[in-house]
Amino acid sequence: MQEIFPSNGLPRTAPITIIITITMLALRRRRQQLPFSFLHQYHWKTTVQSSTSSTSTRTLSISSPSSSSSPIHHPSSASIIMTISYSTLKEQNATTSNAIIEHYAAATATATAAASNSSFQRLAKYEGDMTVARDDEDGHKLEKGIRFAQQKGVLDPKHVPEPYTSIDVLGQTPDQVAQTILETVEQTTTANAANATTASANANANANANANATKEGSVIVLCGLSGTGKGTTVTKLRETMERNGQKVVTWSNGNIFRSVTLLAATWCERNLDKQEFDADKALSKANLQDYMTMLSFGKFANHGTVFDTRIRGLGLELLVSEVQTTDLKSPKVSKNIPTVAEFTQGEVVLFAAQAMELLTKDGWVVLLEGREQTVNYVPTPHRFTLVLSDDTLIGKRRAAQRLMGAAVKELSSTENDNDNDNDTITDSQVEIVLDDLLTKMNDEIDEEQEKQKNAGSGVFCFKWGSGKK
Repeated sequence: MQEIFPSNGLPRTAPITIIITITMLALRRRRQQLPFSFLHQYHWKTTVQSSTSSTSTRTLSISSPSSSSSPIHHPSSASIIMTISYSTLKEQNATTSNAIIEHYAAATATATAAASNSSFQRLAKYEGDMTVARDDEDGHKLEKGIRFAQQKGVLDPKHVPEPYTSIDVLGQTPDQVAQTILETVEQTTTANAANATTASANANANANANANATKEGSVIVLCGLSGTGKGTTVTKLRETMERNGQKVVTWSNGNIFRSVTLLAATWCERNLDKQEFDADKALSKANLQDYMTMLSFGKFANHGTVFDTRIRGLGLELLVSEVQTTDLKSPKVSKNIPTVAEFTQGEVVLFAAQAMELLTKDGWVVLLEGREQTVNYVPTPHRFTLVLSDDTLIGKRRAAQRLMGAAVKELSSTENDNDNDNDTITDSQVEIVLDDLLTKMNDEIDEEQEKQKNAGSGVFCFKWGSGKK
């Protein structure tokens, strides 16, 4: 349900409007048997402002507390401030981040509130700049690895991928974005099947081809900058397709890079006197070819019924699913994986493409989230790029995510002291903790920027958040 309010203040009839709105929600709740806590999840503070004839409007989205599908939208300043309950804060999802963004966007009634708004905007801008910088840095590293693979002849430098469909996620919920993707996939699949039928002269062959197409799966590629909701969209896609009876798997190259790194580190231990990692020797062209022959993908797990990646060579006989939290997270792997990843982009991309071909032939839908530089080499007509036409929201969402994570951690001790009763933590307490954390995060920005002036620029990380050094 959505309510439209003037953006520059409340009309004189606003109290009546709010009362009528709450009454309508109560009546709807009675018809639909919604839990009454739904009505109490969102509270409104009003400040007195003069009426205005402005016709501009803003939309406030009201969603069920259990929903994680709040739309990504641009909040504007208003006289209605949404407070944040502890139960909403604990959801740690899009509903929570949007509530925090709305809260600070509307905080202009007093000097203190305006200062909080300004602090949030500053943190959001900083987070947005950091996100873009990290994305650019990662993109340059990937591009370097891809060019290296092309120079080695592992990847075709003239390869042109299928076109991408761009989706602006502004104002859309993750469910809506996922639905758009699924509808586009269905349209593309139907069109491709029709084209194949038209091109073929053999009706029996057409029937067999169509039958095989329904049995086979597909690969859906999802790209986009950090903060555009790729991870949440992948989750929604998987949930929706699994409800429809489809076999769905998400693919990540991370464990493949770790597997190659484990083999390279093991080679050093077996062949070098000092047993220290030597990238020049361990990552020679001949060695990389050997490592890739030691990796295979197939139905190796659960007595040959479940797909897995197998490592077999240099004295190792392992299944990735069994060692992904042990051997593949060991220090000799973790400290060397950045170097190995730079040298093996091409080999890993081709391995992943072959693995996904096996999965789709077995009827699986593969959800592949990544950067265009690498996923370009995975053949599929289903390619999507998520974008935000308002790029300031990337920083706002990241700032909100950091705030809500730190706030829940700080308030959890209070919750435990009160026998896990959410009602004992008031909205005011949540607001105080958020403002306090916001101040600390801005103070740390000041401290680090001062350090950079004295020691030179660099990327740093907060103790409150997850940046990169």
